[in-house]
Amino acid sequence: METVLLYVVGVVIIALGLALSIALHEIGHLLPAKLFGVRVSQYMIGFGPTLWSKRKGETEYGVKAIPLGGYVSMAGMYPPAKPGEKARTSSTGFFQSMVQDARTANAETVPEGQEHRTFYRLPVWKRIIIMAGGPFMNLLIAVALFAVVLCGFGVQQVSTTVGSVSECLIPASAEQRDCAPSDPAAPAAAAGILPGDTLVSVDGQAISSWQDSTAIIQKSAGEPIDIVVKRDGKNIDVVATPALTERYVFDDNGEVATGSDGELLTEQVGMLGITAAYKAVPQPPSAVLPAVGDNITAVTGIILNLPQRLVDVANAAFGPEERDPNGPMSVVGVGRIAGEVTSINTIPIADRAAYLIGLVASVNVALLVFNLVPLMPLDGGHIAGAVWEGIRRFFAKLFGRRDPGPFDAARFIPITFGVVILLGGMSLLLIYADIVKPISLL
Repeated sequence: METVLLYVVGVVIIALGLALSIALHEIGHLLPAKLFGVRVSQYMIGFGPTLWSKRKGETEYGVKAIPLGGYVSMAGMYPPAKPGEKARTSSTGFFQSMVQDARTANAETVPEGQEHRTFYRLPVWKRIIIMAGGPFMNLLIAVALFAVVLCGFGVQQVSTTVGSVSECLIPASAEQRDCAPSDPAAPAAAAGILPGDTLVSVDGQAISSWQDSTAIIQKSAGEPIDIVVKRDGKNIDVVATPALTERYVFDDNGEVATGSDGELLTEQVGMLGITAAYKAVPQPPSAVLPAVGDNITAVTGIILNLPQRLVDVANAAFGPEERDPNGPMSVVGVGRIAGEVTSINTIPIADRAAYLIGLVASVNVALLVFNLVPLMPLDGGHIAGAVWEGIRRFFAKLFGRRDPGPFDAARFIPITFGVVILLGGMSLLLIYADIVKPISLL
């Protein structure tokens, strides 16, 4: 029962973190819009039927039933048809009707006498600030949360403390994986080294990192060496003789190296049969932005290869293939991962908290990058439209031509409709895959 409750706690924490991130994203649009005088009629978290709302001034603030996003309704997102351009009716085509309906619905939100407070009348740079405000807010959230994780909790790094002591030594190429009763004890176990001991010196050399001890042990096969460990605050002297045994050779990427024949490479080295414990080491503030940058790069790579990634997800969901642990997942998958982390009692509470905070930070990076994709109805689509308008007006002024007017985003409503359908299909696929073949940490 305790495991189930912890699982639910993890899911709830991620759900709240996602909802708060969405709310702050929309505030990133709301604040500059009001600062620049745009009339904002609604600030909503979610879609569908309204569960709760309250009007303050001219803006209605509320929460809707489907918590998969949010929106800020600003007057004049789409400019009216140009003078002399006749509005088309539904009889001339479905897509033309969609364009006109979008203009009509948007125009109805502009009270008479407040036409100057419409979005499309703002200078290009103000429109870019408003639309970039949401992703920028996600960036600020990500930086703040990564700072908490890296500088507050720290990063797990190898310490000079013994994490485990093997009962025996098994060569890397051996089919045997468990110690048999007839196997001799590993040198460290025979010498009396215990998990939790901290290495002070090995063969007379002070140890400042685990790599220092490994280098000495590997070249001392068959030779007794003096080792000083700290246990319960006291230094204890032991003597151990590293045994010559076989281990895999690793390349610069941390993977097992292979020879020209494709076989895994091994080497003979001295070993005691000890592994290092990990400890959380707080990082300097200078490590935060590079970490956020690496996260942004990783998410960008996923989005650039999204079609192939979705094919892989579909093959896994409807076939025997396994899910890519580094591939895309839905909010269902993120919630499941959060539940698994909080339910693992063997992980310290601080480490679980750090993982959840880092997960929310990564979700905000995903929201940042995804919303900057230059497609309507995403923020990046509106930004791209404003930039294109600025370019057109610049060259019109440069060559003494007539001002081309505001960029007509309403003409892209059919494309927006298609993008929404694609995003909906992608979401359904990921949710289905996260249910039938989820990515798991266990």
